[in-house]
Amino acid sequence: MARRIDVTGADGVRLAAWEFADPPKDGADPAEAATRSGPGVLLLHGLMGRASHWASTARRLSARYHAVALDQRGHGRSDKPPRGSFTRDAYVDDAEAALDQLGLGPTVLIGHAMGALTAWQLAAKRPDLVRGLIICDMRASALGAASQREWAEWFKAWPLPFATLADVRKWFGEDDPWVERPNPARGEFYAEVMAESPDGWRPVFDPEQMLRSRETWVFDAHWEELAQVRCPALVVRGLDGELGRAEAQEMVRVLPHGQYAEVADAGHLVHYDQPETWLAAIEPFLDSVPVD
Repeated sequence: MARRIDVTGADGVRLAAWEFADPPKDGADPAEAATRSGPGVLLLHGLMGRASHWASTARRLSARYHAVALDQRGHGRSDKPPRGSFTRDAYVDDAEAALDQLGLGPTVLIGHAMGALTAWQLAAKRPDLVRGLIICDMRASALGAASQREWAEWFKAWPLPFATLADVRKWFGEDDPWVERPNPARGEFYAEVMAESPDGWRPVFDPEQMLRSRETWVFDAHWEELAQVRCPALVVRGLDGELGRAEAQEMVRVLPHGQYAEVADAGHLVHYDQPETWLAAIEPFLDSVPVD
């Protein structure tokens, strides 16, 4: 069961927030079941992602927390303004507005990749709104111009449109030349961000907007904001992810109240590759974060 909540982000951008929970039991009122209680948790997906990538995590957490996942600007069902801002400030301001309008603060922020960067920047900016932070496989160091060029070439290599969703799963899970070995979970991840059009299946996002969004961390490091996070924070990396162990441990050292967790047999898409191990890594931390 999913419930959509519309919120307004920076510059009036319409954002879609989502609650995910198991269907109500027999005889239960669906409207009552949709009303969540408990400490707030806001989940922020990564670049090209969408709120539904957090569905299994949000369902698990909804028994004890008011868990909401946000489609960030340019993603999912949220607005994709052609001339909109895709800066770090825009993403952070959107998340801040969502917390205020949803009444989730003080909350725990859970972010994957780009969403993790948004989360720790917001935690540094508004410590009154954030009581805990989970960073999933996101680097604090700048990636460099070569990385941006590689991504531009990668987008051009996509064989769009895909004829079927099975083709999406196969290409991203097996045939993508940028992937070292087959990964069915990766295929499922990208199938989730495709929509059917008259000529086949295409991404729900604009690749150019994704490249613009990415510029703001490709060319800048974000250690300073990390050091300003005052709440408890957990850095989680997949053993084969993009965040190396040495950098992850340095991030933990820089965080005033940092902790570390590692998920074996997982790449960058930690929560998709190993969902149960991912939950086993974050749930003890969530339970330990004080509720104001």
